[in-house]
Amino acid sequence: MVMPISLVPDHLTVIHDKDGILQTRFTCFFSRASWKISIQMNFAAKRRATRWLKGNSRAFNGGYYVQIHHFERLNSVATTISNSEPPKFPGAMKSQLTDTMEFVSPASRPVIPTFNVMDFNSMIKTEHDDLKELDNETILTWYKNMVTLNTLDTIMSDAQRQGRISFYMASSGEEAVMIGSAAALDAGDVITCQYRETGVFMQRGFTLKDFMSQLFHNKNDPGKGRNMPCHYSGKLKVNAHAVASTLGTQIPHATGAAYALKLNAMEDPASKPQVGVVYFGDGAASEGDFHGALNLAATKDCPVIFICRNNGFAISTPTTEQYRGDGIACRGPSYGIDSLRVDGTDIFAVYAATKEARRRALEGGGRPILLEFMSYRISHHSTSDDSFAYRSRQDAEPWTQRDNPLKRLRKWLENKELWDETMEAQFRKQVRRDILRELEAGEKEKKPRISSVFDDVYAHLTEEAIAQKEELKRLILKYPGEYDVHEHEGGIEGL
Repeated sequence: MVMPISLVPDHLTVIHDKDGILQTRFTCFFSRASWKISIQMNFAAKRRATRWLKGNSRAFNGGYYVQIHHFERLNSVATTISNSEPPKFPGAMKSQLTDTMEFVSPASRPVIPTFNVMDFNSMIKTEHDDLKELDNETILTWYKNMVTLNTLDTIMSDAQRQGRISFYMASSGEEAVMIGSAAALDAGDVITCQYRETGVFMQRGFTLKDFMSQLFHNKNDPGKGRNMPCHYSGKLKVNAHAVASTLGTQIPHATGAAYALKLNAMEDPASKPQVGVVYFGDGAASEGDFHGALNLAATKDCPVIFICRNNGFAISTPTTEQYRGDGIACRGPSYGIDSLRVDGTDIFAVYAATKEARRRALEGGGRPILLEFMSYRISHHSTSDDSFAYRSRQDAEPWTQRDNPLKRLRKWLENKELWDETMEAQFRKQVRRDILRELEAGEKEKKPRISSVFDDVYAHLTEEAIAQKEELKRLILKYPGEYDVHEHEGGIEGL
């Protein structure tokens, strides 16, 4: 397909759309199938076009050919600039000129409100459409998962203190954020997490055995025991990528995944549309990865949901020292992203907000959405932290009682006569028994084969890796008392 486009050389010409937005380039999606566009221009016009042609074209008989997969003609008109018209600066096309010097002050902007559904008597204030579709059994499952998560956190934190695992991170106070948001997503959505999203894995299908396999680094761990506890690998089972400790790196990964999903949808319009979803804390929002990911997602219209868990602390740094602006949600509009602040202790608000965010993220071929879930981190940052060194026990008191996500949902269930004290006691007793049973089983399982330390780097072992493997075996045989090979599947033969 050849389409000639002429640029007039004898006067300044600007191509813009009906909103006045400058359009001087094409969006190129490269693929095996390609079209050709021939751009006829003189020398001066070529110089003006160099920026968008550079690296994506080649000269041919005085013109250019650009290979693209998709071309959409803009509804544009050519306009000759007159001296009476104000300039349209490329960096802010819609900005109007003014002779008033007025600095934009945060104090002049209203504080972003926090969306919630339940009042503090656990009564639904507004019946949103997405909530009307929920049945009682689904909501009971949410509550049971929240209780299971809370109980798992308590037991495994104790197990770390006993020396049975090396590390643990609890989610106390944030259970509704994890369970409610994960419940609103599709199984095909691509998830990247930080390290406090145990509930996301649970809601999407991770079992107690799966958790224990990773926490004890046994042979059933998809990550082969390479990651520290709570850094789960769930790509194959729940479509959630392996967790990494490096703060914020998962945010641009989600943008990239969303862009790939967008391109896939363009190549196969009949496929089911999916979104990328990323979870991160308020501290990670101070990383450069956050800003780069949001900007790229906005400019490329990526179908991605950015979920910030604002729990008040970045380890020991409170939000009062983390930022001066209006939280994290206010940063979205500055990148051109629709944003919403949500009560993270209200699971109905979390679910409804995530459902709507997903719907918006898929509109018009895709766009990013930012959600800021407000909560309070009741637990220590991790088992390596003592939070009472930087906050008082009284600070956490309201969040363990009235503002606690479990208590709020339990009260709603009791108001509906779907739950009572007897059911609560029986369920907690059963969950504790189940967790302890899987803990003991996971602890007894063999560790991964010793040879797995050399896996997943090269398709075939290099000469250096083979030499290292032989040297390791030599040392193990020479000093058998120094190596716990019997704890690994296959023992020395597993190497």
